[in-house]
Amino acid sequence: MALVESLQKAIDYMEEHLLEPLTIEEIAKHANASPFHFQRTFMILTDLSVGDYLRRRRLTLAAQELTSTASKIIDLAFKYGYETPEAFSKAFRKQHGMTPSEARKGIGKLQSYNRLRIQVNLKGAEPMKYKIIERDAFQVIGVKRECPCGTDTEGPGIPEFWGEVSANGTVNKLMQFINGEIKGLLGMTDNYNPDKNTIDYWVAAEHVGDVPDGLSSFQFPASKWVVFEVHGHAPTAMVSAWKLIYSEWIPSNGYEIAELPAIEAYIDSDLFSPNALNEIWLAVK
Repeated sequence: MALVESLQKAIDYMEEHLLEPLTIEEIAKHANASPFHFQRTFMILTDLSVGDYLRRRRLTLAAQELTSTASKIIDLAFKYGYETPEAFSKAFRKQHGMTPSEARKGIGKLQSYNRLRIQVNLKGAEPMKYKIIERDAFQVIGVKRECPCGTDTEGPGIPEFWGEVSANGTVNKLMQFINGEIKGLLGMTDNYNPDKNTIDYWVAAEHVGDVPDGLSSFQFPASKWVVFEVHGHAPTAMVSAWKLIYSEWIPSNGYEIAELPAIEAYIDSDLFSPNALNEIWLAVK
């Protein structure tokens, strides 16, 4: 249960310092984790980025204070971390569906997000098939884009990126260069940016040889990998598999997650089949 306890300590730290500037580095320290690992774990277990959580909680408390006190809206804006009343009003409307002035008048219903309590299921109700392998260093090639992460995001994200690279021929190009151990197209996340609430997302393929024109490369060092089977309709099965890995497999096994991008390997010819078989590669130590 160390995972649960460390995450809860970090959440408690966030709650105790909600009205202060917080950095992902400082928060992650209270979970005894790196910013990279903490953010990935937090997002998988909660479906929120750390930035999403802080924003929702601050705006929840702001709404409570707005409707129960006579505090000025401009004072509340500064108190809850917004540089201008306009920025505060925009964020407030996005969460609550109304302006601060309307909320004070009792128009509509406020959207409240309560303090988070992490719970992890160790029953192992869902069987997971996996293997552990040692791999030498290997290379992937592909294209990457900075994508928004979490639920409170704007602009094109990962699904739109896949759609674009499928339409412009990049997917077909990558398929021609697959010649490594992993036989499918790869989806990878790296470099979480807490200030912008974004990640670098790769559409890639394992490739031995020179990097083709127009593509970038990522070098994985020699590592130990856990390779999980993912069965079913890929868009939903991948999400479910990640939940099981972080809520059941990791807490009940003695491995730590390595500071490397995780890999979603789309190896089935029909990703939307209920019988599709794909993989998740997670580097461990």
